[in-house]
Amino acid sequence: MNYVKRIVCLANSRKMSGRCIAGLEIEGSQVGGWIRPVSNRSTEEISLFERRFEDGSEPDLLDILKIPMLEPRPHACQTENHLIDEEYYWEKVGDFPRQQLSQLCEVPNPLWVNGFHSYNGINDRIPEAQADSLPASLVLVEPQRLMIAVERGLTKRQVRAEFHVAGRSYKLTVTDPVVERHFLSRGEGYYTYEKPAVACISIGEPFQGYRYKLIASIIDL
Repeated sequence: MNYVKRIVCLANSRKMSGRCIAGLEIEGSQVGGWIRPVSNRSTEEISLFERRFEDGSEPDLLDILKIPMLEPRPHACQTENHLIDEEYYWEKVGDFPRQQLSQLCEVPNPLWVNGFHSYNGINDRIPEAQADSLPASLVLVEPQRLMIAVERGLTKRQVRAEFHVAGRSYKLTVTDPVVERHFLSRGEGYYTYEKPAVACISIGEPFQGYRYKLIASIIDL
């Protein structure tokens, strides 16, 4: 362990066989920049063994975490990445006040790069070369007119979020496992998200020439 990062957990989303964890750094009483803990695997997801606490429990959204790190590990647009030291437990040291979440939000206009759509998405992907030149890959926003779509994909149902930010329309894949489970259980259809919420949006790994914008979490206010 070379240093410790203290973050408020704003994403705990599915990634490969593990999770993508991300949050904003807590520096004293101030909130700093984004941190994404990553593993030494080629796909960098965090396993259960790596992310759990000494008592066996796991991080929840809005937990304030202390995470032992080895070194910064930025690549392409994912400038926020830091390599964890898997020999040490993570530690929960507090809870971030839900009523202060809105103060952490940005209003990006546009949301990185727009104009590139997948078959079922809207403004949901960026050509890899363009994405790799971006200075950051994480943002927290307050989505407007948030709807959740449960749709049939090629083989399985998929959950997407449709919303507006700064007057632009988006329809992005949801990788928040709690939100996924809740809406998959309701069956195919469009559902209004009834509560005010914030969303952590992440630019994911390259796939067939693009990087996709993903809803890594939806957190009720």
